[in-house]
Amino acid sequence: MDIVYRAARAEDVPACIDIRGKTRENAFSAEQLAAVGVTLETWTEAVRDGSLPGYVATVGDRIAGYCYGDKETGEIVVLALLPDYEGHGAGKTLLNLMVRDLKALGYARVFLGCATDPAVRSYGFYRHLGWSSTGLLDDAGDEVLEYFP
Repeated sequence: MDIVYRAARAEDVPACIDIRGKTRENAFSAEQLAAVGVTLETWTEAVRDGSLPGYVATVGDRIAGYCYGDKETGEIVVLALLPDYEGHGAGKTLLNLMVRDLKALGYARVFLGCATDPAVRSYGFYRHLGWSSTGLLDDAGDEVLEYFP
């Protein structure tokens, strides 16, 4: 599978919102995202103004997944892949690209919210890559994990 990675652009946001609703676990529809304040307009503007940098993985002309980070806090905000592209290293690569950029911005520690249930794939995924629990939960009830690049 020929996966190409590139910086996310504002025009990628509609596809990213679509993908978010199609992930194997922790899917959020456009309506569910809007209920927590994430809309096409807010996400597009954050990408455009640089406050939400990210990367997309493409296969041909299709976006297969993405990862975005918060430039102001050092948080990995979201990592999402279409199920057909899991297991090919795309998630790890997208995450590493975003961590690298946050480190370049001066963050010695990056963090994210992760499911607390060991049966959920992300629970093991992040820990396998060296992320560790802070012992804290975020406002969504997710466990806060941290990584020191």
